[in-house]
Amino acid sequence: MTVDRIKDTTEIYFPELGWRFHIDPTAFTVGGIAIQWYGILITTGLLLALLYCFPKMRRFGLDADRAVDAVIGGVLGGIIGARLYYVIFNFSEFKKDSFGETVKSAVNIRSGGLAIYGGIIGALLVGLLMCKIRKVRKLPMLDITVLGFLIGQGVGRWGNFVNQEAFGTNTSSFFGMTGGEIQNTIIRETQEGGSMYAHDQATMMWEKTVHPCFLYESLWCIIGFIILSWYSKHRKYDGQIFLMYLSWYGIERAFVEGLRTDSLYIGDSNLRISQLLSIVLVVVSVILQIVIYSKYRRDPESFQLYVGSEESHRLIEESRRKRMGMPVEDIYSADDDEDEDIPVYDDDDDDDYDSVIGKDDEASDKSDEDAVSEEEKSEADEDGSLNDTEEDPENKENESEKGE
Repeated sequence: MTVDRIKDTTEIYFPELGWRFHIDPTAFTVGGIAIQWYGILITTGLLLALLYCFPKMRRFGLDADRAVDAVIGGVLGGIIGARLYYVIFNFSEFKKDSFGETVKSAVNIRSGGLAIYGGIIGALLVGLLMCKIRKVRKLPMLDITVLGFLIGQGVGRWGNFVNQEAFGTNTSSFFGMTGGEIQNTIIRETQEGGSMYAHDQATMMWEKTVHPCFLYESLWCIIGFIILSWYSKHRKYDGQIFLMYLSWYGIERAFVEGLRTDSLYIGDSNLRISQLLSIVLVVVSVILQIVIYSKYRRDPESFQLYVGSEESHRLIEESRRKRMGMPVEDIYSADDDEDEDIPVYDDDDDDDYDSVIGKDDEASDKSDEDAVSEEEKSEADEDGSLNDTEEDPENKENESEKGE
C-alpha cells in the first residue's frame, strides 16, 4: 500500500487501521530545557518496574533494604552501559576533531543514541557488583531483576513510537505504519552515504508503510512478563527465571532486529551486532536450562531455593527488627528456642511472607478470619475440658452407690 507524502514530522499514520496521531517528541519545556516523551516513558517504565519488584523481593528470599543499593547501582550502570554500547559500535558518529569534543559528544545523551543490550549488560555488571558488596544473593536477584526488565522494555519501547525511530523495512502488514519523520529518514538514509544505502537497504521506499518494530517488542515483553511472573511462583531453582528471560527476549530480538533499518553493525559488514548476540544468548540459555533441569530431575533436594534457606530468613528478620527498633543480636544466638522466633517462608503462596513487612498486594483477609476461628475453637475446647473435669456431686454419689 502506498501513502502520500506527509510533511508534518509529528504525524504518525497507520493506513490500514485508519489511525492518525500528532505527537511532538517534546512533551514540555522547563526553564528552557526540553523534556522529551522518550525520557518520560523510560522513567515511567523504570518506576513501574520498581513498584512491582520491591514488594516481590520476599518471594525470592531477598531483603529489600539490602537489595535497594543493587537496584540503584543497576539503574546507573544501565544508563552508562546503554550509551557506551551505542557509542562504541557507532563511533564514527561521535568522532570529532579533538578528544575533548569527542568526549563531549559521546556523553551528550540528550542527543539520542541508547542500546538496550548495552543497558542490560551495564545494569547486570554494576548491579551484581553491588550485590557482592551488600551480600545479596545474585541468582535470586537476577530472577526478580529480569521481571523488572520486561516491564521497563514493554513501556520504554513506546518512546521509539513517539520519536518515529527503530522502525523496520517496508511491509504490507495490517499493522504497517508511516509518518513524516519516518519518510524523511528513509529519503535521507537511502541516499549515497546514508546508513540504509551502506547496508543493502537502498530499495526502501518512503511511500510504503514499514514494520512497527517498537510494537512487536513491547507486546512480546509484556506477554513475557505475565508468563514469567506467574511461573516465578513455581520455579525449580534460583536463576531459572533469568535463563528463561534470556531465551524469551533473545528469540524476539533475533527476529525483530532482522527487520530493523537502524541496526548497529560489525564494521562495514552486514552482520547485526544485536542479532548475533541474541542468537548466542538463546543457544546458551537453552543449553543451560536443559543441563540444569536434568540435574534437578535426578536430585531435586540439592536445588533448594534461597527463599527457603536459613540465611534468607535471618537477613529478612534482621531487617524487620531494625525497622521496628528491636534488638537483632538474639537472632544469631545458638539456642534452638531463639530460632523459633525467625519466620519461615514458603514459596508456594505469597501470603506466607506476611510476617516480614506486612501483607503484599495479593494477601486477603482470610488469614484474619482463620485466626478468629482458631481462637473460638480454642475457647470451646477449654469449655469442654472444664465440663469433663468438673463433676456434679450428686452424680458422684450415685456412681459411688452403684459401685457399692
